Amino acid sequence: MLILLSAAIAPGLALLSYFYLRNQMATEPRRTLIHSFIYGCLITFPILFIQFVLEEEQVFSSPFVSNVLFTSTIEEFFKWLVIFVAILRHIEFDDPYDGILYGVAVSLGFATVENVLYLLSFGLDTAFARAILPVSSHALFGVVMGYYFGKCKFSHDDKSKECLLLALVAPVFLHFSYNTILTLKGNFALLMVPFMLFLWWFGLKKVKQAHQHLVQHLFENNKL
Repeated sequence: MLILLSAAIAPGLALLSYFYLRNQMATEPRRTLIHSFIYGCLITFPILFIQFVLEEEQVFSSPFVSNVLFTSTIEEFFKWLVIFVAILRHIEFDDPYDGILYGVAVSLGFATVENVLYLLSFGLDTAFARAILPVSSHALFGVVMGYYFGKCKFSHDDKSKECLLLALVAPVFLHFSYNTILTLKGNFALLMVPFMLFLWWFGLKKVKQAHQHLVQHLFENNKL
C-alpha cells in the first residue's frame, strides 16, 4: 500500500517542485502553495459525486458528451472557481508568475487524488502511464489557467476580463482535445504523442512569458 501511494503521489509533487523551482525571480510562500494543493485535492470529491449522479441518472445519452465534453468542462471549471474565489485576491498573489504556481498546485492536487483512486482500483501497472499522461497534462492545463489568471490580475486595461475568461476557456479546450484523443482507436491514438509534445511546448512558452511579465512587473514597481 505504501509503495502504491508513493507511486500515485510522487508525480504530482515532482511536477509541482519543477514549476516552483522555475521561478528564479521570487520565492512563493510554501504554505500558500500547500493550501492551493489541498484545495485541488478537495474538489476531487464533489466532481466525482456530480459525475456519479449524472451517470446514474443517465443524463447524457452520448458517451462522448459525458466522458469528453462534460468531464473536461466540470474539472477545469472547479479548478478555475477555486482560484477565482480563494486565491486571485489573496495578498500573496503578488506577481504574474504566481498565477502559474497556484494553477499548477490546484491542478496537481486534483490530479494526485484522482491518481491515488485510480491506482487503488487498477494497480501499479498503470502508474508510469498515469504519470506521463493524466498527471502531467493536468499540470500543464494548470500552467495555462494560471498564466491567464496572472495576466488578469496584473493587467492595467480592459484585457483583465478577457484573460479571466481565457483562464477557463483555454484549459477546457486543451482538456477537451486530450480527452477526445483518448477515445480514438488504432493508429489515431498515436496523435497523443504530438499532442503531449505540443502541450509541453505551449505550457513552457507560457512559463517563459510569465517570467517576462514578472520582470516587467518588478521593474515597474522599482524592485529591479
